[in-house]
Amino acid sequence: EKLRISEPSNAYDFGQIINAVNANKDKAACADLLTVTDPKKLPVLLSNKLEGEIFLIFIQSLEYYVVGKDPGLVYQHLFYLSKAERFKVVLALLSKNEKEQVQQLFDLLSENQNHQYSLEDLESLKKVYEL
Repeated sequence: EKLRISEPSNAYDFGQIINAVNANKDKAACADLLTVTDPKKLPVLLSNKLEGEIFLIFIQSLEYYVVGKDPGLVYQHLFYLSKAERFKVVLALLSKNEKEQVQQLFDLLSENQNHQYSLEDLESLKKVYEL
């Protein structure tokens, strides 16, 4: 059964959707969620709930479903994700393989670069992600 995704109005709603998405490893639904969610609201919606599994399903969803259609949105999400509470903790716990997935997404962003971000923007964001 496909999850119905609408824009979450608060951190609780967002958390409920994330838990459902994560339980089913539903990357398409996660991509829908990230498409309807204003990137600027991400740190507030995530509150202190960011963890490795969630971080990775975000990365994978953005890579598989969003970067080809809207690289600007992906850049914005990565930018605001880095402002979320626990971001540094999650980053520190990523395996080499998981770091490579993040690198792949950044590579796709530089290949699909558009007017919404410059390659310099991308390079400085990569440093934040310790790539």
